[in-house]
Amino acid sequence: MNLADVLTGAARRFPQRPAVVAPEGVASFADLDRRVDEFAAALLQARVEPGDRVVVYLAKSIDAVAALQAVLRVGGVYVPCDPLNPSARVARIVDDCGARVLVTSPQAAADCSSWPLAHPLRALTAESLEQPPPGAGCPVATPGNIDPQRTAYILYTSGSTGQPKGVCISHRAALAFVDWAVTLLQASPLDRFANHAPLHFDLSVLDMYAAWSCGAAMVMIPEDAAYDPRRLVRLLIDERISIWYSVPSALMRMIDHGGWLGTDEPHQLQTLLFAGEPFPVKYVRLLRERFPHLRMFNFYGPTETNVCAAFEVKQIDPQRVHPMPIGRAVCGDTLSIRRTDGQEADAGETGELIVRGPTLMNGYWGQPERIPDSHATGDLVRRLADGNLEYVGRIDQMLKVHGYRVEPGEIESALLAHNGIRDAAVVATRSSEGTILVAFVVLADHAQPGVVELKRHCAALLPRYMIPHRFRFVDAMPRTANGKLDRTTLGRWAEDHFSGATRT
Repeated sequence: MNLADVLTGAARRFPQRPAVVAPEGVASFADLDRRVDEFAAALLQARVEPGDRVVVYLAKSIDAVAALQAVLRVGGVYVPCDPLNPSARVARIVDDCGARVLVTSPQAAADCSSWPLAHPLRALTAESLEQPPPGAGCPVATPGNIDPQRTAYILYTSGSTGQPKGVCISHRAALAFVDWAVTLLQASPLDRFANHAPLHFDLSVLDMYAAWSCGAAMVMIPEDAAYDPRRLVRLLIDERISIWYSVPSALMRMIDHGGWLGTDEPHQLQTLLFAGEPFPVKYVRLLRERFPHLRMFNFYGPTETNVCAAFEVKQIDPQRVHPMPIGRAVCGDTLSIRRTDGQEADAGETGELIVRGPTLMNGYWGQPERIPDSHATGDLVRRLADGNLEYVGRIDQMLKVHGYRVEPGEIESALLAHNGIRDAAVVATRSSEGTILVAFVVLADHAQPGVVELKRHCAALLPRYMIPHRFRFVDAMPRTANGKLDRTTLGRWAEDHFSGATRT
């Protein structure tokens, strides 16, 4: 079995059930299946062959979902891109993965003709699809012929070298997670999964494939509502969401500013899943007290492994101040903790989390094709007395902002591309707005760029979640005794108030 089978199976078993509830309307499984065939026919006409990469650069919609599934149906590899990404970043991704077809909007299709690519690129839009005659069908690849170990999709994350990095996920790896989640959730065709995550974020894998495996609907939350707390609470109630999966920061906003815990309106929520960043225990406690019968799970796993550990939140120790544990190994994976000396850590000792098992990626795009037998996460964890794992922090300086993995190096590279900047460093800190990115900047002689100019500069090179929230202008960067950048000192500086440190 492969990912393409999930939708085709649901279309056979539940043709008239809703598959996708989107801002523009509702598509049944039969409707979605037909739309996928239309996209697949266009991809075949564009000479997409098995293994070819197809970049999908569309806003959340039924057509965006159909395009992803069509790529799978013809045996290709889909590469979803944030529709809010600047075109320069999308061009880098297209160039990096060697995609020869881009499924996008008419405006982006016109823009891409000027991209400096190393190979020809054909743009395909939903508006340009030819409608086949009724009952004509589509000569697509037989899903059963797709090797489950072949890469199904590539998710680009922030790269430490300043360039996006493509994580290759196989059909087998994705289904190892989906099959486990289906068993855990015990969902039915009457369930409705909230799709809060963007389609280029790995949380959406559950929203699509676990929902469809059960004949349930995926309810798409528009990009412009993703962090609007009152709209999120309204959508949860009005759309009768029964299973919600998102980063904690969205839930925190719903609690703090959306009036979620104060409303007496009836809701259908049965299961709450969160992942991507630590969830402060005070919020988890509030949810447990307000919804005592709600099933709650903390999922853990980097993009390279999808979910490899989980913890069900039941009773919460009233004295607990740390986030909930990340739990135990799931999806058939095994987890070990490696100390700095290379030996296995004992209970209570801290070390790097190592993952082995079926959910592992196929590797990074562009590197030698070798399926790894393990993945060193870079996350520091410890094993508690009850066997659960607790997240401690990061070995390197990778940051997490609203669930997105952010490498400071990519932001710093973008800043240094500005002629007026001599040196730059980025750290994350907590504020009343949640986790924010603070950029420290050393200006070149006689340069006077302001915050607005620098944000515009970053917006042309980076996705919006990587644009620094605050800028601090300094004369020189702090350094350690061996000359390395002192990020600890920068972190302390970032905790200070910003009122006198920004230039407008």
